[in-house]
Amino acid sequence: MKMSRIATTLLTLAVLFTMIGCQSAYYAAWEKLGKEKRHLLKDQVEEVRSEQQEASEEFKDVLSRIKELYGFEGGDLEEFYEDLKSDYEDSLKRSEKVSDRIDKVEEIAEDLFKEWEREIEEIDNAKFKSQSRTSLQETRRRYGRLHRSMIQAEQSMGPVLNKLEDYVLYLKHNLNAQAIGAIRQEAADIEVEVGSLIRDINQSIREADEFLKGF
Repeated sequence: MKMSRIATTLLTLAVLFTMIGCQSAYYAAWEKLGKEKRHLLKDQVEEVRSEQQEASEEFKDVLSRIKELYGFEGGDLEEFYEDLKSDYEDSLKRSEKVSDRIDKVEEIAEDLFKEWEREIEEIDNAKFKSQSRTSLQETRRRYGRLHRSMIQAEQSMGPVLNKLEDYVLYLKHNLNAQAIGAIRQEAADIEVEVGSLIRDINQSIREADEFLKGF
């Protein structure tokens, strides 16, 4: 048992060192191309914003699809199911891309701020040191607003995706008019949630614009 714990610890440390090494190599490679961490953070924030814009459009498509239920009168149930399933899968993939981008933003921001703090201590000029510290604090404040809005939008996707998955699985096993009627009764709730999600995404996009404007 003791040897097993030691082996597990060594494996964990090996993975950690590999990750640290890979990240260091990643930064080193970009620095050779003239991109510092601040440039990489800017790029990743832009990528999050782009993915969120795509997500907003895809969730709008989902909302339009659900609204079709109100006028659904004996149409092709199989086709409706396949369309809704496709909308759900597209939205799920997009939400995963958004989450991946946010993870990258968090990682680079943390590394950037640590580097910034460390380098401030290397400045001898008191005036420059003070101004650099003030700039760091302001950047952290603006990043905090951006980060909160990104996380809010990310978390808002979960309940909507869960409901969509319920609809898709329910229709898969109940392709009949009664199933459409049952989902139609639930449609108002998801309409509200999708509307709220799109507002959260748009707010996050606005915060990204503001952050990038002053970065």
